Amino acid sequence: MQNLIDKLERNNDLTDEEFIVLLTADSPELDACLAAHARKVREKYYGKDVYIRGLIEFTNHCRNNCYYCGIRRDNPNAQRYRLTMEEILTCCETGQQLGFRTFVLQGGEDAYFTDERLAELIRAIKKRCPDCAVTLSIGEREKDSYAKLFAAGAERFLLRHETADKVHYESLHPAEMSFDHRMKCLQDLRDIGYQVGCGMMVGSPGQTSAQLLQDMRFLQKFQPEMVGIGPFIPQHDTPLAEYPAGTAKLTVRLLSIIRLLLPQVLLPATTALGTIDTQGREKGLLAGANVLMPNLSPTAVRQKYALYDNKICMGEEAAECVNCLAKRVASTGYKIVSNRGDHPAFASKKNL
Repeated sequence: MQNLIDKLERNNDLTDEEFIVLLTADSPELDACLAAHARKVREKYYGKDVYIRGLIEFTNHCRNNCYYCGIRRDNPNAQRYRLTMEEILTCCETGQQLGFRTFVLQGGEDAYFTDERLAELIRAIKKRCPDCAVTLSIGEREKDSYAKLFAAGAERFLLRHETADKVHYESLHPAEMSFDHRMKCLQDLRDIGYQVGCGMMVGSPGQTSAQLLQDMRFLQKFQPEMVGIGPFIPQHDTPLAEYPAGTAKLTVRLLSIIRLLLPQVLLPATTALGTIDTQGREKGLLAGANVLMPNLSPTAVRQKYALYDNKICMGEEAAECVNCLAKRVASTGYKIVSNRGDHPAFASKKNL
């Protein structure tokens, strides 16, 4: 196994057969070796720094009906909400005082938030917090919409591809959603000039190692600035409620593989990973991750943004959450830093 890991670190590539070996081997030694190499590469580019992104879940209205998601359109038990602009700006101001220099506006695909409303919101955030970056995670839109939001000041966009296998994608989404359109959106974002994040669910129903290999090949080809992966976690009000969750073990292994595949990528240890394993975020950091995304949303709405069951950090105030995270990060030998944490390819660009 050591020779495969060395080859991946050296070439950022393996044959299909070699990738399958890394994806499927049942070996704690392999995981430890992968993590050690991933840490070395991550520290080459980012040292001991861990970037924090302040997540603001500003709407749980969504037009889509994804089979795995708790805020899907047809979930009658979802308690819908939208934050006002002032509530969102208050979250940003609180975050800035706590050391955040990136805010992630995440929400369902909510028709209320038109291009004009979102552009006004983005400009207001940039005015109040001029040294901060704005990341959007608001799903599929048309290219001209993405361009308007970029012109308003949004610098980054997160759009998980979920799976690079079209048939698998169609098993997780209703017929009105299109794999090809999801991929087109990612390319549109890249063409406009965003720092782009994609990523997949690990252990989603029906997922095979061959499909994870397709994800690796897609990441190689697309070269995203950020890759957000997390385990599939069922949500009780969805069609996939009875399927087993993905595992922390495979998620952490994939973090290491992705770090060696894309050495400079921004790689979060996600909340979902911390949900299925109490030490999940620490394990992720020790396996090559360098980003955390704590929640800045008002505590009154956090339970309503129920993408999956048993989500952690639902009742903590923002300051309490950051203090807890800082201790967790320190236990790994890393440290939270207060800066924008751009991808190296964008760090020197003035407009980003």
